[in-house]
Amino acid sequence: MSKFRKDTQKTLLDFLSNLGYGQAESEPGESFACRYYPIRQHLRAFDPDVMLVVGERGTGKSALFNAVFKNRLLSALAPFAPELRLPYKNADLIKLIPGYPIGAQFADSRGLTNALKTPDQAVDLWFAYLIRVLKDEISDPGKLKFLDLPGGAPDQVLDAFANSGNEPLLALDLLDQKLQDADQWLFVGYDELDTLGGFDWEAMAKAIQGLVAFWSSYARRWQRLRAKIFLRKDLFRRHAGIGGADLAKLAANRVELGWSDQNLFSMLIKRIANTDEQLFDYCKGARIPFSKEPHKTFGHIPNLKKAEDARPFIERTVGQYMGTNTNKGQSFNWVLDHLRDGHKCATPRALVRLFEQAALKERGNPRATPPKLLHPTSLRQALEDVSADHVIQAIHNEWPWLHGVRERIVDRLAPWNRRELQELLEQNWKQSWGQGNRHINPPAQTGRELIDYLVELGIFRERTNDRIDVPDIYLFGLGLRRKGGVKRR
Repeated sequence: MSKFRKDTQKTLLDFLSNLGYGQAESEPGESFACRYYPIRQHLRAFDPDVMLVVGERGTGKSALFNAVFKNRLLSALAPFAPELRLPYKNADLIKLIPGYPIGAQFADSRGLTNALKTPDQAVDLWFAYLIRVLKDEISDPGKLKFLDLPGGAPDQVLDAFANSGNEPLLALDLLDQKLQDADQWLFVGYDELDTLGGFDWEAMAKAIQGLVAFWSSYARRWQRLRAKIFLRKDLFRRHAGIGGADLAKLAANRVELGWSDQNLFSMLIKRIANTDEQLFDYCKGARIPFSKEPHKTFGHIPNLKKAEDARPFIERTVGQYMGTNTNKGQSFNWVLDHLRDGHKCATPRALVRLFEQAALKERGNPRATPPKLLHPTSLRQALEDVSADHVIQAIHNEWPWLHGVRERIVDRLAPWNRRELQELLEQNWKQSWGQGNRHINPPAQTGRELIDYLVELGIFRERTNDRIDVPDIYLFGLGLRRKGGVKRR
């Protein structure tokens, strides 16, 4: 691609603006695999002794879940982790069944709230619904009358389950023995657990605690029937990190999904290279090393030994600096540094979105000189959009109370003194923290507790002299400005 023209640049920007952000749920299996980047450490999630898979928001829990339980890529992933104890070298030896989400076969938030009155009921709920999702695997399911009840009626299911005596336990014991005799495994996967209970935090907490308590109790009883529980890290700390010896063992052997800078850049470049062959050629023009032949399932895979190996690609795409000189900083460092949360972690979701949005900005107002694709200004403007999207998605999906945080601090300058911030947050404390008519409470009792929780989530970060700051990935989305900030347009 030695003769790089404006029309080539425009074509590449068109492809770069559609990298598949947010399409994991609906993306066809073939394109999902081509854009998915396997990480060896993450694949330990499918060691039989691992049942808890924990990760921060946006770290790829659902992508890993979908790769295995939806797109059936387990056998293709095996060679990427040859040293790990993975029981699926022969794909015929493992069965994969989602335990949640299962749509209309499970209770809605109101039904769950009404059904879960005690911790024992939460454990029984998951026991009963496990039997339901394994109905086709169980011998003589006709003995279990609760299998015929509608999944959206958890109160009826629990009543019938309570009247079933020992039959549910014996059915699963027999299934586990059949699996052992056939040298097979059955993994039941649980994802999107933050949707349990809707806006009822107490119901969600009970349900999560019940799920983890159920599997921690039976993990040693069943040898080949295993759970894979994908859980957001803050929910694990709050609702799953306490209990007896069985639970402690389960938690100690968990897998935490983290992303090194090397893996983040590898993921980005793989996604770009597999979006179109012209983008693949562009990556090779930046001296990015790839496997000699495309992988039959995962397509073009970059071979980065360290994060620094991605520098030629970033500098070819954006330029060496985020301006005309070194005062604006190196673009290679800027990309991830401005996506990091309060724990200094960047996520794949935000990184992909940054380049997509920057390409859209560049298409609307071209400024980059070929062979560059993106002007630094487009990248800076995209960061504000990524932050806004990051916060909006959090409010709609994981943390609806974050809307109330934003309303109480919007149009302010960060950082603050902790006491000043606490006073802002405690304004109108008892009013709803959510959007619309539904009343939503904050996940804390006081402003001080809420600040601590926001720091725990990485939305805020602590600085010296009792100051609280907000990382850029949340700053713009919360409607904030930074003292002494540089003009971005």
